[in-house]
Amino acid sequence: MSKKRGLSLEEKREQMLQIFYESQDFFLLKELEKLGPKKAVISQSVKDVVQSLVDDDLVLKDKIGTSVYFWSLPSCAGNQLRNTRSKLKSDLSSSRTRFVELIEQRDNLKKGREESDEREVALEELKTVELQHNKLKEELACFVDNDPAAVEQMKVAIEVAHSAANRWTDNIFTLQQWCSTNFPQAKEQLEHLYKEVGITDDLEYLQ
Repeated sequence: MSKKRGLSLEEKREQMLQIFYESQDFFLLKELEKLGPKKAVISQSVKDVVQSLVDDDLVLKDKIGTSVYFWSLPSCAGNQLRNTRSKLKSDLSSSRTRFVELIEQRDNLKKGREESDEREVALEELKTVELQHNKLKEELACFVDNDPAAVEQMKVAIEVAHSAANRWTDNIFTLQQWCSTNFPQAKEQLEHLYKEVGITDDLEYLQ
């Protein structure tokens, strides 16, 4: 007969949250340690599990007199989700705005200047924005099952940023072609410059 598998940390968190949601009451830690085993969470791990929920703002705690009480309501999880979603939307908006600024800056730098310190800074900022963009996409994946309408709006915003990144990449390729056509004798210098500002052979469009 196979040994029963223990709960994962996330499963333990869900079970402990159920204790709060079902009772909508206040608990001392020792009370939670007694209730935990009823939800298949061993008493020795209750403290760490509850603390992780406190750290994520899913469980609240406060000291009253000499005792520390813990509590949580279903609305706490909803508020935490809404706050995180709002921050993601704000970050995406900032990312999209920065993409537009970089494109305008790039266009201005192309006029009569093949290389400059400003251009190098712009390329470095572009790389940073692309990394942030990818990170936001990963974080958004965690919210797919929570608020379909809001997530759908964020997906649209991501696609806008995604398209902007690819337009930026396309313009870099166009600029490279322009430099190669107009300055064929400076091929080695141009290749060296590209490497210095982070334009390598593996530069490609976002998928």
